[in-house]
Amino acid sequence: MVGMRLFDSHCHLDDRAFDPDIDAVIARARDAGVASLMVVGIDDKSSQKAVRIAQSDNGIFASVGVHPHDSKECSDAILNQLRDLSEHPKVKAWGEIGLDYNRMFSPKAIQEKWFERQLEIALDLDLPVILHERDTRGRLMEILSSCGLPGKDAVVHCFSGTAKELTAYIDADFYIGVTGILTLIDRGSDLRSMIPMVSKERLLVETDAPYLTPYPEKKHTRRNEPAFVKSVLLTLAQVRKEDPKDLADAVWENTCRLYRIVRREPSP
Repeated sequence: MVGMRLFDSHCHLDDRAFDPDIDAVIARARDAGVASLMVVGIDDKSSQKAVRIAQSDNGIFASVGVHPHDSKECSDAILNQLRDLSEHPKVKAWGEIGLDYNRMFSPKAIQEKWFERQLEIALDLDLPVILHERDTRGRLMEILSSCGLPGKDAVVHCFSGTAKELTAYIDADFYIGVTGILTLIDRGSDLRSMIPMVSKERLLVETDAPYLTPYPEKKHTRRNEPAFVKSVLLTLAQVRKEDPKDLADAVWENTCRLYRIVRREPSP
């Protein structure tokens, strides 16, 4: 699709899967029309690496935070380090943070403790938040409602929940991140039925690379990468019966608005 400008709003280029060829991965993203990337931190080390990667390219940005899976390793000292790191001009968000009651790599009480603490920091720093949620049955929304996080300052990353949960997020004015799950025939069927509920002004696209490889790339490789966000956008346009270029423009603006990124248009 000529002229589409894409923003992979959530990827993990800091993952060691990209260490051998990260420059080629970034080049392929550019060739696919992916002008910007958000490299998302999940702990102190990955957040530091995300910032280093972001420093290498004008179109790459970073977030910092501690993922719910890693909550058991969190501490005030780590959060203080991340708070200092967040002062870097390439850091545009706090996250990936939230709750995951599916895999339970960290106990619920520990997840909630550090989630609430990180929300306090993000609010204090006035940084938008990247949210992770799985199988919390409304508990995530309870905590978010109690802390007063503005919906305009948060994205529900990789939404794959229920219609009831999606309605709650829409009512709270959150952005909704859509991954390659949308492209998968069986796994993505529920998501395809729900995604037209979301206002165009609240949609983001993401890869979550190296995970969640979309179709048709999934036929050829297990490792996802930012270039493949184009397949997510095209499927999203097909599902919503919208022009891909118009949708891509809207999603670009949404992502820049959430992350407060000002991109100057080239001079004529």
